[in-house]
Amino acid sequence: MNSLKSIKAVFLKDLSTELRTRYAINAVLAFTGASLLLILFALNAKELPDTARAGIIWIIILFAALTSLSRSFVSETEGKTYNLLRLHGRASQIFAGKLLFNFAFTLAVNAAAFILYIFFLGLPVKSYPALLLTILLGSAGLGGVSTFLAAVVAQADRKGSIFSVLSLPLLFPIILILVDATKAAIFEGMNPAFLNNLLAMTGYAGATIAAGFLLFEYIWNE
Repeated sequence: MNSLKSIKAVFLKDLSTELRTRYAINAVLAFTGASLLLILFALNAKELPDTARAGIIWIIILFAALTSLSRSFVSETEGKTYNLLRLHGRASQIFAGKLLFNFAFTLAVNAAAFILYIFFLGLPVKSYPALLLTILLGSAGLGGVSTFLAAVVAQADRKGSIFSVLSLPLLFPIILILVDATKAAIFEGMNPAFLNNLLAMTGYAGATIAAGFLLFEYIWNE
């Protein structure tokens, strides 16, 4: 019960901080909106092949995430409150609270981006359950990698640039899987290829989150 209270407290702290400053929300909304407009009018996205249309939205989401999720531990770094957070709970509890917030934030952004993208392009979604699973597992994978790497680079001087350099190689595999899964969900339906991608997305999200829990305690205590 105490563990759940600590996780909830970290989640609510990050949520209240974001609602007060609106840094990540404003950055993501501005980037996503501008990118969608650019794609719609400059690239004539409706005429692109299915794979390209499925891939573009995840490229937008990836770079939107890089602009915001790198700040997961910035408030502790800037406010010199690392020691206070250590007193509040164990490393696993801190990581779980941060992960929960990043997952919720990423899921909300992904859902909003897909709704706008599907609406403006008039995409015929063949399987909404498949698309929902893709968004959920994609958000879990992005959130897991981003939370761990944000802790790694929290003490660096140039957090944003280092975070991007470290994130891209780790996120590249899941982006490829998500593009293929999204293509199947929107244009083909829940076929055997999607089921294979579903297993791959689940394995990736599980592995990255498990690795984050295992390694975060060492990083947090250093």
